[in-house]
Amino acid sequence: MSFKFFSALLLASSLWACSQNISETPTNTTTAEKDAGVVNLYSSRHYDTDLALYDNFTSQTGIEVNRIEAKADALIERIKSEGEFSPADLLITVDAGVLWRAETAGILQPVSSDILETRVPESFQHPDGLWYGLSKRARVIIYNKDNGKPENLESYKDLANPLHKGKVCMRSSGNIYNISLLASMIANENEEAAQNWAEGVVANFARKPQSNDSGQIEAVASGQCGISIVNTYYLARYARSDEAQKKEIFDSLGIIFPNQDGRGTHVNISGAGVTTHAPNRENAVKFLEYLTSKEAQNYFANGNNEYPVITNANTSSAVETLGTFKEDSLNVSALGKYQADAVKIFDQAGWR
Repeated sequence: MSFKFFSALLLASSLWACSQNISETPTNTTTAEKDAGVVNLYSSRHYDTDLALYDNFTSQTGIEVNRIEAKADALIERIKSEGEFSPADLLITVDAGVLWRAETAGILQPVSSDILETRVPESFQHPDGLWYGLSKRARVIIYNKDNGKPENLESYKDLANPLHKGKVCMRSSGNIYNISLLASMIANENEEAAQNWAEGVVANFARKPQSNDSGQIEAVASGQCGISIVNTYYLARYARSDEAQKKEIFDSLGIIFPNQDGRGTHVNISGAGVTTHAPNRENAVKFLEYLTSKEAQNYFANGNNEYPVITNANTSSAVETLGTFKEDSLNVSALGKYQADAVKIFDQAGWR
């Protein structure tokens, strides 16, 4: 490769990165930097509490964590664009459906680690070791307690019951949380069942799909709608808030963990994988293993109200106060496998 071509490639990559509004940009790692100990992290997690994770890892190992943050799809495209010259060592993102996008983009390499395979339950790791779950969240049903618990509302299927017509609020069909939920229904049942569910929920809408999970929480609390589904860490934020209004909102809500008489509540993950051309592969694996340690799992749980992915973390975060529940044992890699089918079904059902 000529010097001119290599220079042009680096310049193009730099210009592309600037256009993505990425906060910090590690450069390609030199031999000296490798010897000093670095790991270059590309993360779509936007939680300030994660900074403590990085600082603690550095204090324990001496390995510096360089990071950039952006939306997941932008990071995936960037790593693809950078190709073999990418400085990225590790991609961390939210939702198994997004990890599947990274997988199909060919930017992750398999990792075999006894530590990871022992700590992370099989349902939260890629079958070929392309990524591992780091934390999890459940998708639950909420209702306004002032109106009493709605009858015939114990499962996700019940959201499509005509008894709840005009009561259901939802996020858009393009939201990855909803896509993954529907993908889990396809994986556990079939496309026909998923189609019937989506059409039934659309028929029960109280308003057009809009806003985020916080918006659904506040809409149910205010009476704009009677029922919705949200991720548990959003609820825990309201539960532990110092703002009286948010505490009141949380106290007004009833919570149902769906499918307790069946396959269990839908659970999704934050996860990470080592990139295909990771220049600091050994450090990336060390960091990935650290993220599944009890200490790091407590950061995830107590810092961002997520459930630990390991079984013996002994955390005490606000999310634990929501109650215990049976979770779906489906390997979350299936959420990506059926993602395209879920999108098609949402479109056919008129869920926008």
